[in-house]
Amino acid sequence: MDWYVGVDEGAIKKERQKAREMRQSQWWKRRCDKGICYWCEQPVKPAELTMDHVVPLARGGKTTKGNVVPCCKACNTQKKQLLPMEWDAWLEGVKKGGV
Repeated sequence: MDWYVGVDEGAIKKERQKAREMRQSQWWKRRCDKGICYWCEQPVKPAELTMDHVVPLARGGKTTKGNVVPCCKACNTQKKQLLPMEWDAWLEGVKKGGV
């Protein structure tokens, strides 16, 4: 499945730059200081938290305070380009042993 259909590569590049800048902000550092992954709710060292776009850039998401969350590397890697409802369905499959 091609997630990039309809999403301009230049726009994605611009949003990634905004994300790099946002990671330097005090707002983001305070979010990470809590040390909790948004998705699995497990404690994580603040320095090990990554930035995840709730609605991925490749799916039309933007780099805004309402669309980025701190998460552990494992969740970020597994979530890939999934939307929140797709991620929830994937987690349910894992819990049932289907994935």
